[in-house]
This record gives sequence, C-alpha cells and structure tokens, in this order.
Amino acid sequence: MSAQNEGGHDHTERHDTQPAPSSSRRKLGIALVGGAAVILAVVGIVERHSNYMNLAQETARDATPAVQVIYPQPGPSVRKLSLPANIAAWYQAPIYAQVSGYVKMWYKDFGAVVKAGDVLAEIDTPGLDAQYAAAKANLNVAQARYKLAQITAKRWKALQGTQAVSQQEVDVQAANAEAQKAQVEAAEHEVERFAALEGFKKIVAPFDGVVTSRFADVGDYVNAGRGDVDAHGNATELFSVADVHAMRVFVAVPQDYADIISPRLEADLSIPQYPDRTFKAKFLATASAFNASTRTVTTELTLDNKSGELWPNSYATAHFSAPGDEDMLILPEGAIIFRAEGTQVALVDDSNHVHLVNVTVGTNLGTTVQILSGVKKTDRVVNSPSAGLLDGQEVRIVKGTPGYNLPSKKPASKPKTAADDTNKDDTRAMPEDERPGPEAGGRQ
Repeated sequence: MSAQNEGGHDHTERHDTQPAPSSSRRKLGIALVGGAAVILAVVGIVERHSNYMNLAQETARDATPAVQVIYPQPGPSVRKLSLPANIAAWYQAPIYAQVSGYVKMWYKDFGAVVKAGDVLAEIDTPGLDAQYAAAKANLNVAQARYKLAQITAKRWKALQGTQAVSQQEVDVQAANAEAQKAQVEAAEHEVERFAALEGFKKIVAPFDGVVTSRFADVGDYVNAGRGDVDAHGNATELFSVADVHAMRVFVAVPQDYADIISPRLEADLSIPQYPDRTFKAKFLATASAFNASTRTVTTELTLDNKSGELWPNSYATAHFSAPGDEDMLILPEGAIIFRAEGTQVALVDDSNHVHLVNVTVGTNLGTTVQILSGVKKTDRVVNSPSAGLLDGQEVRIVKGTPGYNLPSKKPASKPKTAADDTNKDDTRAMPEDERPGPEAGGRQ
C-alpha cells in the first residue's frame, strides 16, 4: 500500500508539474494575436479616416465649378474673311430648237471651240417644208387675184361718169383691188415667216465660246421652243455654249461684312484643282440688296481667263481682306451667354466669384464678336461658361490645355527681377506671365 501510495504520489506530482510550459506558450500566443489585432484595427481606423478626409477634400473641391478665364482682346488690324464662291462663264446660253422635227446631224461635240454662227446641228423638218411651199403657193394666188382686181378696177374707173356704170360700182371695184393688195402683203409675210423658220433648221452658235453640253443625237425628235424631250417628257436644251474669255465670280457676302464691298474690293481665289495657286478677282457689281432668307448680298467679281484653265460652274473659296479696328474689344463667341435677361458674359472678381453682366455686341467677326459695352480690357471673362453658372457663385480657376485652348504664340516675357524670386511661392489665380497673347480669345 505504501509503495502504491508512494507510486501514486509520484504520479500526481508529475501530472501537476508537466503542463506549465504549454500554458505559458498559449498565453504568449494569445497576447501576440491580440496585439496584432489592435495594430490592424488602429491602422484600419487611421487609413479610413485618411480616406474620408481625402474624399471630403475632393468633394469640396469638385463642388466648386472649374472655369477658364480670358481677357477681352483688341480688334484685328486686318479683317479676313473666306467665303464660298461660284465661278460662272462670262456668257452661257442654253440653245433650244425653234422648229419641230428630227435631228438630221450634229457637228460639234463637248469641248468644241466655236465661233459665232458656226452650225452645231441640223434638223429635218418635212412638215415645215410643206407649209413653206404652201405659203409660197398662196402668195402666187394672192398676187394673181390682185393683178386681176387692178385690171378690173382700172376698167371700171375708165367708165366712171357714163351711163354704163354707177359710181357705187366703181368704188366697189377700187376697194376690191385694195383688199387684194392687202392679201398679197399678208401672203408675203407668211412666206417670210416660214422662210425664217426654215433658217432655224440649222442650230448655230450665238457667240464665240466652247460647247459645254450636247443633248442632241441623230434621230432625236425636238419640239419647237422646248428643246429635246426625254422619255419622261422633260425638255432639255440641245446645246450649251459658254464664253470663257473671262469669268464671273459670285459670292454671297454676309450682312455683317457688307461694309467691305466697294469698287476697290479684291479677292484671292483658291480653287481645288489648283491647290498651289491663287487667282486675283476684282469687283464688278453688287446686288445692293440682301436676301431675306440668308441675309447675304450677292457680289460679283471678275477675273481674266484667256488661257481657258478655269471652267464654268467651278467651286472656289474667296479670301477677302479689309481694314480692321484695333480700338474695339472682342471676345470669342463661346464666351457669350444668351439668357432671358439678355446678352451677358460671366466676369470673375478678385475673390473668384462670378458676376453676370449685360453686354452689347457689335460686328460678328466669324469666331469672335465685337463687344460695344459691358466689359473692360482688364476684366476676367469666363470662357465657354456652363448653362448652370449662377451670379455670385464661387468658382475655381484652372489653366487651359497647351496647344489646344492656350494661345499658340506666347507674349514676350518681361525681364526677371529679384522680386520675382521672392514671389515664387505666391500662388495667384491669374499669373501675369500666363496672360493671353495677342490672339483673340486666348485662354488661361
């Protein structure tokens, strides 16, 4: 028993002393895990707070509209204008048939150089020929009747005053002779009319020029005065002849530029088929009235074409130059706001708040507009303002994209001074060295 007790006592002592190292390690592990969890929680809280602050700052920044500002610019010293133009022949005539019949033969084709009176085509007119022959026969009959009436009237005139005839009968015979004379004259005019129509059997060129179109072919039927009739019943001319020794240029000049029109007006023409050349056109005439639908005035220029290199109905671009006014102020069209309050622009003050002011616009210069009143040279104007921009709203000024919405030519920089070095950290909304150059509507 004692041995067993001793043995049991020894076993009990070993059982109480062995777990001590394992429990210490467990506690150490729990402590490490707990510490790591606390560190992770602190890091997460700090990161979340940082993200929240960044988001709040970004939201506050984005809540302020970003705008680009420009300064009103002086007007151009030379006003340039490019307008589409149409080149037309000096004379151009569509030629129709004056008699009905069939085309017997044509002699001039497209591009043929012709002189006035040259035969272009010939028409076969059997019906007209028969009418002409009948008219000449009727003239012969009328002449014979007139001759008989003259003889009869002369004989009755010889018996006048005798008992053989009465005065009434003498007068009747004399009147009959006059009537027959009138019939002869009518028959002669009828013959002349058909003779003239016979002359129209030949289609001739009305003036020196070039055949620009031919719609006549052998065997085609043509109507008098209506030209060739196609399968749809539409009438077309037989030929077109153009005089191209000189050309007329027609340009529709907008009302805003009508003041440049004068006898001294000239234009440089650029034509697609001659990309490396320009042609000088001079003023010829103007309509002196605006088209009610387009508010443009048709202006006619002229240029020499002795070489024949210019063709009728060509498209061209007319480039005009006229003196400008450097005393005016101009802004891009995109800076103008059209609202119920009137024509306005958005100005930015020194505290970066917007003020909508009414302006009076003048001449439209294409991409820019003259400002007659409402702004000064030193005003900062919002370029391309949004429709939701409100008066008194705070804005954030941003710079434009170089090469896209910044002036392509930078103004000359001013000499660097010591004050410039001391003000390097001075962040201004509108640095002086970023002011727009001489180009109209330069952005920052």
